[in-house]
Amino acid sequence: MSRLQGKYILITGASQGLGRQLAIDFAREDAAGISIVARNVELLNEVRNTINEIAPLTQVLVMSADLTKHEDIERVVATTLSEFNGHLDVLVNNASSIGPSPMPYLLDYPLEDFRDVINTNLIAPFLLIKKALPAMIENGGSIINVTSDAGVNGYPGWGAYGISKFGIEGMSQTWAAELEDSGVRVNWVDPGDMNTLMHRMAEPDEDPTEWANPADVTEVFVYLASDESRHVNGQRFQAQEENWGRELEAPALV
Repeated sequence: MSRLQGKYILITGASQGLGRQLAIDFAREDAAGISIVARNVELLNEVRNTINEIAPLTQVLVMSADLTKHEDIERVVATTLSEFNGHLDVLVNNASSIGPSPMPYLLDYPLEDFRDVINTNLIAPFLLIKKALPAMIENGGSIINVTSDAGVNGYPGWGAYGISKFGIEGMSQTWAAELEDSGVRVNWVDPGDMNTLMHRMAEPDEDPTEWANPADVTEVFVYLASDESRHVNGQRFQAQEENWGRELEAPALV
């Protein structure tokens, strides 16, 4: 239960759902510090209180931010690095916007909503990686982007969200290739159907009890945040599949 001992981690979209559970489970693995970011500071404070109860030695930094704003992204990274003495080992780009609910077809999609989704789901991860990289390259680290099956198949009505996840898939592959020899690895995870507020908004007519609890899909994220995965780069994982959809190779012996 100490796989993340000494690790400093930044998680976006950490106030609820998957991001909240990741913060809690990373703390259980003895992460040294976790910066949790979302718009709702009250929910973030509740996450911090939970972590303080289960892992009192983990430093928790709470930051309310709107990731559609460039200045907020700069503040998030600068403050995280300042509070963690320049260290950042793991960046989890989890924050996401579903857009209008019920989700309209592209023909009827409002332009401002489209821009907001793309800014939150694709532009923000790009900028966060770009801003965090100098600190991560110094000591190596792990970038984990959250994707979706809607980023592999185009579904009617999933509009800007699906398009943003197609972008995340391609951007993750490009970052991984460009950082191949840098000591920073980039992987991306499809957590599958989860019982979260965003998913319930996206599919209000479905039965959310048939979807996974976020607590059931975090193990692959712990693996990718830990040194166990230091040899893994440029891979797509499916959190609810056996072996996470991958036959993982053991690192070469040297």
